[in-house]
Amino acid sequence: MNIESFIKELEKKNPMQPEFIQAVNEFLESVEEVYSANPQYATYSLLERLVEPDRILIFRVPWQDDDGKIQVNRGYRIEFNAVLGPYKGGLRFHPDVSLGTFKFLGFEQIF
Repeated sequence: MNIESFIKELEKKNPMQPEFIQAVNEFLESVEEVYSANPQYATYSLLERLVEPDRILIFRVPWQDDDGKIQVNRGYRIEFNAVLGPYKGGLRFHPDVSLGTFKFLGFEQIF
């Protein structure tokens, strides 16, 4: 599979996640020459395994604000790969963070 068709498939699998798609696209542009020169990478589905997180945890975080009102935020943890050691990543609770943003942050951290 070439890089262009790979990105198209990635966009289909990850709709509404432009930050993540952009990060993967930028990475692939930087390694395209090496990837194309080594057909065994495609044989072992290297790109497919690289961009798919091992685990995505989405959870709720209820809390009480200063006015006594209960708020509920969504929390995320993305775990991409633990082959070389512990998972990279962290937890995010900010209301402006989306799954696509967090996948982008996790993908960037593995490099």
